[in-house]
Amino acid sequence: MLAVLAGFILLTVFVLIFPSSFIDREFSEEVQEHQYPLLDTAMKLVSWFGYIPAAPITVVGSALLFLCFKYKREALFLIMTLLSSLVSTIIKVLVNRPRPSDNMVRVIVKTQQQSFPSGHVIFYVTYFGFLVILMYRLSVIPKTMRYLVALLCLILIFTIPFSRVYLGAHWFTDVTAGFLVGLLCLYGLGAWYLKTNIL
Repeated sequence: MLAVLAGFILLTVFVLIFPSSFIDREFSEEVQEHQYPLLDTAMKLVSWFGYIPAAPITVVGSALLFLCFKYKREALFLIMTLLSSLVSTIIKVLVNRPRPSDNMVRVIVKTQQQSFPSGHVIFYVTYFGFLVILMYRLSVIPKTMRYLVALLCLILIFTIPFSRVYLGAHWFTDVTAGFLVGLLCLYGLGAWYLKTNIL
């Protein structure tokens, strides 16, 4: 985790020095090279869970589901994954990097907040990553269901960075930083969950 933190700090410094780098532009061009209406829809669908109100509804809904089956701790920790959005907002305000513009990339989905880091990626790694931990931990849940949920979560985690770049909402360095911050959030939350006996 120290290496992940160091990587994020170095990436932040890089972005502050080079807010519009050759690496970012080249990566966006490669990702957006093939454009199809069906692919546009698929990438929008991948990103759907990270928008308001979909994100809080998804988190609260899953927490209520766990609560219905008497998993109080799991429900509480699922709610706490929303704190990753606060972390995202704080870093965005501090770095204050603008979003990719129409004259630099193809912007399919326009968003309001600052660009660095990707809040979608942070949320996906934290929330869906924590669900993967729960599917590994809760062996009383049927194995087939655990595998299916974990597989879906992993697919979303590893496709969301490409979705955000493809939609023109973020740069490569934004989603990379989001992944690193998400890992830090997931590690902290996961370690706390595995070591505590609250509730």
